[in-house]
Amino acid sequence: MARMRGPRFKQCRRLNLNVSGHPKAMKRAGNGQSRDVKNLSSYGRQLLEKQRLRGYYEVMEKQFKRYIKAAMKAPEQTGNALVKSLEFRLDNVVYRMGFASSIRQARQMVVHGHFLVNGDKIDIPSYAVHVNDVIVLRERSRKVTPFKEALDSRALSAPPYFSVDSQTFSGIVTRLPEMNEIPIEIDVHLVVEFYSKLS
Repeated sequence: MARMRGPRFKQCRRLNLNVSGHPKAMKRAGNGQSRDVKNLSSYGRQLLEKQRLRGYYEVMEKQFKRYIKAAMKAPEQTGNALVKSLEFRLDNVVYRMGFASSIRQARQMVVHGHFLVNGDKIDIPSYAVHVNDVIVLRERSRKVTPFKEALDSRALSAPPYFSVDSQTFSGIVTRLPEMNEIPIEIDVHLVVEFYSKLS
């Protein structure tokens, strides 16, 4: 399975945006490693926003293009459909609900079969979660200290379209999100413009 492997803090400084969510990710920003967004061309800004969006969800370019193509066929605005489809990847849902401290840890947990979706074991990080789906940490995984600590510290900060019960190690997708509720900073229309010029 192809995945991003580079240093996350360095990526954040290069993109001039904290895509990892770690509080110390931008500590060394401004030391010459981040790019000046004001001096970018129109194409450069579009490319940067695309890289930022990929960085948030740690999706490789080939897979990202598949999300773009699907979003272009969706009934709602392409940018909104794109972000929502990325937001509802199983690895990201696990991360947002607080079961993991990072998207990378969430992906590893999914691949190792720690989660059930509606009672079925799913080990595919890109699995598309839907409204009313129930995600549960498997019984044998609940004694793993890092998993429990992550849930205890992060469950309360889950976005409002998720309902998380730390006592039962479970979460439910309660509804589709509004775009302003998704915790990312992206000019998504620039991402769509980038790919529309390439098609």
